[in-house]
Amino acid sequence: MKCDSPNPNAESMRSSRLSRPLRMVATRLAATICAIAVGVGLAGCGANTAGTITLDFFQFKSEAADWFKQAAAEFEQENPTIKININNSANAQTDLRTRFVKNRVPDVITFNGDISFGNFAASGVFYDFTDEPIVERLNPGMVNIAKNLVQTTDQSKKRLYGLPFAGNASGYIYNKAIWRKAGVDPENPPTTWSEFTAMLQKFREQGINPVEATVADAWTTQAPLASLAGTLVRESEYTDLKQGTTNFQKMWKETVTKEVELFKYADGDKGITYQQGTQNFAKGSAAIIPLGTYAIPQILMINKNADLGFAQMPATDDADEQILTAGDDVMITMGATTKHKAEAMKFIEFLMSEKTLNDYADANSAITPLKKTHFGNKALETVRPFFEKNKVADFCDHYIPSSINIGGYLQTMVTSGDTDRFLNQMQTEWDKVQARTFTN
Repeated sequence: MKCDSPNPNAESMRSSRLSRPLRMVATRLAATICAIAVGVGLAGCGANTAGTITLDFFQFKSEAADWFKQAAAEFEQENPTIKININNSANAQTDLRTRFVKNRVPDVITFNGDISFGNFAASGVFYDFTDEPIVERLNPGMVNIAKNLVQTTDQSKKRLYGLPFAGNASGYIYNKAIWRKAGVDPENPPTTWSEFTAMLQKFREQGINPVEATVADAWTTQAPLASLAGTLVRESEYTDLKQGTTNFQKMWKETVTKEVELFKYADGDKGITYQQGTQNFAKGSAAIIPLGTYAIPQILMINKNADLGFAQMPATDDADEQILTAGDDVMITMGATTKHKAEAMKFIEFLMSEKTLNDYADANSAITPLKKTHFGNKALETVRPFFEKNKVADFCDHYIPSSINIGGYLQTMVTSGDTDRFLNQMQTEWDKVQARTFTN
């Protein structure tokens, strides 16, 4: 149904013959018909926007802000009755908590898969996706990581309160050209701790710096911790830690001892920044840099021709025991009580389509959460078997409250070699958090 006459000229002629009262009646009648048309969902009455739903989209990942903006625009083009209002946040944890307190839960949310996500989910503010058909397409290992984050906070919460959108992994990035020069096969990285350290020694003996360290930025010391703990520490131990049946000395002693040993192979200046270290590595300064997949775009930005590989960091001398540390770098969820469930789910399904997920992975050197895993960079192909066999575990620091300065303590440990001091500091700070009446 249309409110306008199909012949504007004829309409003008007829209007000129109407008396003023009749024109008023005609105008009111047209308005009434238009209102009825809008009421029953028909279009054509000018710029009327009735029926358009605007979704509040909370987006935490600053480096992907432009990508999400473009994705939202594509969705709007395909769904003209749904608009996406993107709220990018530089301090997602604080901003979300404030919104929750004020009962202003966003319709759609992206968030990092860490302990804060687990705490929020356990409080009941996120939608339960467990029985949604979309879950059947997801990699079970990445789904379990998302579930474990919540269960560590509350064992009774065994449901899925967010979908893994993009994954990353921790291990080490390596320079294939340097490996070949040293006689090391870049297509077959070491699969045991002894093989790994023997390789580092081989580089040293040939005058090659085995490890590029970036200790000036404390957070980078968390990467090797996570890489090693994936194999050495069962994720259930973090629940035991919360319940007080284990402690950091028992749980992390072997892990941090091996991290200290790893950094002994950093023959260059350890006290440089992440930015300087990745620049150095891009120019061929070392055989490996013990960082996660997130560092690959930074390195390639400096040297687009760098021939890179990525590998799991083995932690024991049994190749079959090795577990890849991989996280749900971006989780996507929606408010449990959103007024626009159908529209929010439609947007989420758009973002979770294979095409869209692959596009994000390619743009960010990420890993898709689908059973049919797509890697956003060819350097990641070496770790495909871990995803296919679901031999993945979450980053151990995702179980540590943000109020604990784990990076700073690790930085001191790597520099001094004093593992006991680090473990005691962690236990003291952990106990303080548990003694509070709230959790971070």
